Amino acid sequence: MTQRQTAQPEVSQGIRLSKCVAELKACSRREAEQYIEGGWVRVAGRVVEEPQFRVRGEPIEIDPHASLMAPAAVTILLHKPPGYDAGTGEPVDIKGVGKGLRQALSLVTAESRASDDRSGIALLKKHTLHQALCGPLESRASGLVVFTQDWRIERKLSEDAGVIEQEFTVEIKGEVPPDAFDRLNRGLQADGRPLPPVKVSITSAGEASTRLRFAIKGVHPGLIAYLCDRVGLEIVSMKRIRIGRMPLSTLPAGQWRFLMPYERF
Repeated sequence: MTQRQTAQPEVSQGIRLSKCVAELKACSRREAEQYIEGGWVRVAGRVVEEPQFRVRGEPIEIDPHASLMAPAAVTILLHKPPGYDAGTGEPVDIKGVGKGLRQALSLVTAESRASDDRSGIALLKKHTLHQALCGPLESRASGLVVFTQDWRIERKLSEDAGVIEQEFTVEIKGEVPPDAFDRLNRGLQADGRPLPPVKVSITSAGEASTRLRFAIKGVHPGLIAYLCDRVGLEIVSMKRIRIGRMPLSTLPAGQWRFLMPYERF
């Protein structure tokens, strides 16, 4: 950032940042607000995104590449840990609070950004506004959650939900009887109608627990729990590890990253 000037103090309450930027850029107040909200302005070396911020003599810097174009729509990939709501509205036990809701989107902060995010995009407040949740996930489950501002991605993941395969790892208490495993793979019915087909395989087995891999299309919250209950299996934990072609990969729990331009679901 090269354009710099120290705002002159006016009154003890300071001067609105938007007024200072309008003077520096010789632009309208509305354009100044757009520069500020776009993350192009620093006050005392810190990005400030609030046009109403009061300046009291601190140095103001405006990026020479500042643009009035709205920030591009972004898509966020989050590894949701258990205990956060991702579209189901299902209250969970919160330590010291009791039953309540903690929104998964609240995990998207600068501090929780994955260290290997290669997007080069600076996180702005605008990036967490008007985010559409694509594919709800049970509060007690963990795994991949997608938020997007891109209407094309939102439409694909909603309109093609019935044909996009999702993959889960499900830990089952104890051993899985062969007949239960076979029934899951043959397909089950509810009220005389077939449930979405599922491909189930065993990834690890022991006396205490068995880990299953579920690959399923047309999944909705509660479906895997219902399938397991129908064949007498008790779920210990569940994690969504893939949506379409997008894997959770090595994204740590509680962290997030931006979708890269070349990545597709």
